[in-house]
Amino acid sequence: MIAPAAAARLLDGPAIDTGAESFVAHRNRLGQLPRFIRGQLIDVVQEAGLRGRGGGAYPTARKWAATRGRSGGRAVVVGNGAETEPMSRKDRTLMVARPQLVLDGILLAAEAVSAERAVLYISRAYDDAAAAISRAIEERRATGEIAVAVTVVRAPHRYVAGEETAAIACLNGGAARPGVVPPRPFERGVDGRPTVVQNVETLAHAALIARQGAQAYRSAGVEDATGTVLVTMAGAVHSAGVYELAGGSTIAQAVSAAGGATSSVAAILVGGYFGRWVTADDAWDLRPGIDLPLGSGVVAVFPHGHCGLAQAAALVGFLARESARQCGPCEHGLAALATTTAQLAAGGAKPRDAERLQRWIAQIAGRGACHHPDGALVLLSSALRVFSGDVSTHLRRGRCDRNPALLMPAPDWTRKGR
Repeated sequence: MIAPAAAARLLDGPAIDTGAESFVAHRNRLGQLPRFIRGQLIDVVQEAGLRGRGGGAYPTARKWAATRGRSGGRAVVVGNGAETEPMSRKDRTLMVARPQLVLDGILLAAEAVSAERAVLYISRAYDDAAAAISRAIEERRATGEIAVAVTVVRAPHRYVAGEETAAIACLNGGAARPGVVPPRPFERGVDGRPTVVQNVETLAHAALIARQGAQAYRSAGVEDATGTVLVTMAGAVHSAGVYELAGGSTIAQAVSAAGGATSSVAAILVGGYFGRWVTADDAWDLRPGIDLPLGSGVVAVFPHGHCGLAQAAALVGFLARESARQCGPCEHGLAALATTTAQLAAGGAKPRDAERLQRWIAQIAGRGACHHPDGALVLLSSALRVFSGDVSTHLRRGRCDRNPALLMPAPDWTRKGR
């Protein structure tokens, strides 16, 4: 059975207007925050099948249980609102509109893992989200209902800064770059303490599970894609923006929720810049989260008439610029891939250069100090396959007759000093 396409609400609430939902409105809508003892919520979250919404889709209950087992009442919970995926807007939208729901989630997580400290890690580019969350904390403090210290820390707006070990490094006073594991965050994280780093959307879902129960939550989705999911619809759709879809919705349903495509569709990028390109012919019945990873929750529609190779080259260039530059595969491998792909898009490459790209992809895979190179390789390898016609034309004629203008941003954040 296919899940219904879209919910008109942002995580179980009425249509949102401008401004953040106040604590009073939040409490009137959802009621008192339930209390759980001795990690009982972890069992409920496990039964609900909640997985992380930050990209990795790791089982939430497993992460919490591992942290609780080492906590000793000293653990730290980090709500990750860095959202450094250039096209994603879901976490920012959630924090601005439903800050109290996010706060519910981080307080419940802190209770579940026996933490004494919680941190909201929010991008420096998201002043509105940081302000909404800060106001929510002050409102909650006025009620005397915060059992742990909760603070807001601003994250560098760089792509790798949202990775969980990078967040921990930043919170420990270092550069926001991914670290080598082990130790994993539940073993040694912020201030050397057992730490849970959880995407803010995941925390909001946990707050709903605590109120609705596991079975009610599971019923909103299908198979392993339980509950709902926030998806940023981008590219050639009539109404780009953030939509709440039932878990297991197809790409066709997601595009329909955004008003449909504005023109004939050539391909769709699923999962953001660490995601996969899929041809339009193959895409419509696929279910992100089941048939392929949803990643950062971006579904971007790419129309006919534009050069897919030019777009792919720009995205690979972005990922090369945004690497942590702490291992050879990032420092040299991604740079070589970006340079050669750009030459191919500009008409300055030879057939042997296309062959080199495939060889380098195989050589670099799995050899990075973190997952950044592998994410870039998934993007590039799927692009070379989906846009193989453009590749052939560029090799044969130098350029294709398609529009090279970019529909998906490839910003140079290195120049902005974020």
